[in-house]
Amino acid sequence: MDAGFFDDEVFKTCEQLKIGYLCGGKQYSNVIDEATEAVDWQPFKKVETDSKSWMYTEFMSRQKKWKKERRTIFSTLWEEDGQYLLQGICRDSVIITNLGMGEKIDEQLTKVGREELLDAGKLLGLYHDRGTDELTNRALKTFGHEQLPFKRFTANSAWYYLMVLGNNLFEAFKEDVTEAIIPVSVYADTFRRQFIDTAGKLVRHAGKLVMKVNKVDYIRLKFDQLYEKCRVGLPRLE
Repeated sequence: MDAGFFDDEVFKTCEQLKIGYLCGGKQYSNVIDEATEAVDWQPFKKVETDSKSWMYTEFMSRQKKWKKERRTIFSTLWEEDGQYLLQGICRDSVIITNLGMGEKIDEQLTKVGREELLDAGKLLGLYHDRGTDELTNRALKTFGHEQLPFKRFTANSAWYYLMVLGNNLFEAFKEDVTEAIIPVSVYADTFRRQFIDTAGKLVRHAGKLVMKVNKVDYIRLKFDQLYEKCRVGLPRLE
């Protein structure tokens, strides 16, 4: 959650429901003071090739109306493109979380082998990647459209669910058939340009219906392999 959800009632509800959360915090004076006095700073990079580096530390903080302290991770961007940033102009961020505080969610994560999510560095990486969740919405809008076509809610609901179903079938087709020639991560508009918008012609030859395509497209898209993949039945679920 971003800082718009920074609210004690939200946190208490998540804790009562045994939900783990990461929420963007606000740089109140008590949080800044704790970070200034911290001595245990650790380096962080999302990937080794990343041009940006952060330093982070963690402590417990509590705002005036809170009844309990919560785990706080404070990070600052200190290197970008090989250049160190001067103190005072660094981009700081604050994260509030209940992970790693001995609550029920910690036990659940440990049982499923995800205890690394209790580490402050891992949590910082998760928070940095929170924007990727929005890519699902982007993929759906690229596959269909953002504005629904009808005036009534019921008709738009049916249309939306069909669009979701169609998008899931599209994603399955990319993984099951075209993965070797087109990355699974491409959006629908790219897939249309690279695969669907390929010129071809259906002709009859020797009593058979034959699809003819340009040799360049045949080699680029490996039509022989795609054809064999489409002929092979999918595994049946028992």
